[in-house]
Amino acid sequence: MGNLHRQVLYTIQDVGALKADTAATWLLKMNPETEIHVYPVRLTSLNIADIIVDYDIILDGTDNRETKYLINDACIAAGKPFIFAAISQYEGQLAIFNYPPGSPGAANYRDIFPHATDGEPSCQDTGVLGVLPGIIGCMQCNETIKLITGIGKALVNKLLVYNALTNQLIEFSITSGRQENETDSEHTAEIQTITDPAFPEIQEIKPTEFNRFINQNNITVIDVRESDHRLSPAEFQHIHIPLSELRINLPAISGDTIITFCERGILSLYAAKMLKAAFGPKKKIFSLHKGINHWNLMQRGTGT
Repeated sequence: MGNLHRQVLYTIQDVGALKADTAATWLLKMNPETEIHVYPVRLTSLNIADIIVDYDIILDGTDNRETKYLINDACIAAGKPFIFAAISQYEGQLAIFNYPPGSPGAANYRDIFPHATDGEPSCQDTGVLGVLPGIIGCMQCNETIKLITGIGKALVNKLLVYNALTNQLIEFSITSGRQENETDSEHTAEIQTITDPAFPEIQEIKPTEFNRFINQNNITVIDVRESDHRLSPAEFQHIHIPLSELRINLPAISGDTIITFCERGILSLYAAKMLKAAFGPKKKIFSLHKGINHWNLMQRGTGT
């Protein structure tokens, strides 16, 4: 009830209903030709990879920092641009992260806020000017249109801060924390920490351990890279199931031990988490540390 004045898709009659369902109903009335997929669930590390895999650009409309870290890290892993927005009291923030996806120069949310801190006030604590969500939301949609069409100058590696009291706009440059020789595997530890209490951590294996595993019986090695992202060769026995198709192919996966790998070791962590959730303790699940690119370097004696 307290925030209906700034949520234009809802009325008093909608109190108690699922917001996602109600929003979809109203939006379809505006344009019945729009295809809308509704996810009336809490976004977690267990389901985020499945939810974002079919979309080209991810917009953040959440109101808590923990979820923003989750979206940021998942977008890095899946190679998706992340259009960030946030509001508090009289101020709004806007940025485009992870664009172009996978580029060492692409800044991400952690380049501004490396880690979540306890005790930070929320909108519920500090309040927010009622018109501010609409202003920042429209600006966020504008950045999305610019990214899709290529027109104008998008807020790539920029943080735009808007002050509703003065109508002042301040733009800050963001520098990526990754260097040219770093890979997405640098974010592995951060992604691993974002889990549900009931969802166990996935064990990564290094190339030397991996070499011992692949010659054993009853081992299934899965390449979870998308077909157009298989840049580094994998010259050992394995099967190819892209992450986007992994869930529907679960019945075809055999073996007591399963090892997932991708190019840089991030996507395979999400695949391993998905398999762990599906098979539980029935199978041992591992992910190849730093990915197949690093494994090839180690085989040539040029990796560390």
